[in-house]
Amino acid sequence: MAQAQRGRADLSEAEVEQLRDAAMDPAGRVLVFQKLIDARMERIQRVLTDVRAQGRAKDIHQNMDEVSGIVNELEDNLDEYASAHRDLRKSLPKLLSATERWQSILRQPPENEQYKLARTLALEAVADVKEDAAKLLPEQTQYFKEHPPSKAPEPDQYEVEKETPHRRDH
Repeated sequence: MAQAQRGRADLSEAEVEQLRDAAMDPAGRVLVFQKLIDARMERIQRVLTDVRAQGRAKDIHQNMDEVSGIVNELEDNLDEYASAHRDLRKSLPKLLSATERWQSILRQPPENEQYKLARTLALEAVADVKEDAAKLLPEQTQYFKEHPPSKAPEPDQYEVEKETPHRRDH
């Protein structure tokens, strides 16, 4: 099970719940991860615009650190979905576009030793996801061209089979 579902410090309970709710929809789950990362990026930008805020460097460090953790979790999910041939073709272009935006935002804060390492790790994590998504998109396009998905919904692997009630003849 994904580390995010075990309750990482990077995620609130509500965020963990969002990921759980999207567990059966890989493309939707990728978009949930994207939303969570976007929230951290918005926090970084908000801190940057508030020049009088106390502890700016600490806040930037914390959010960059959270970005790294969430992006690494997203990368693990992408690897898992790729090997299982889960259809991500609709979410991958959005993810690629988001990675460009994230890299730009992570480069905005001025140099500071307090978050230099956190920025480097976040940028590397985003670059890795960008590379994985860019590689995965044409692979998925080719795979699903050769193996068109069925129109029927995928069976829920966690659904418990309902027992048929026993009929008693009198």
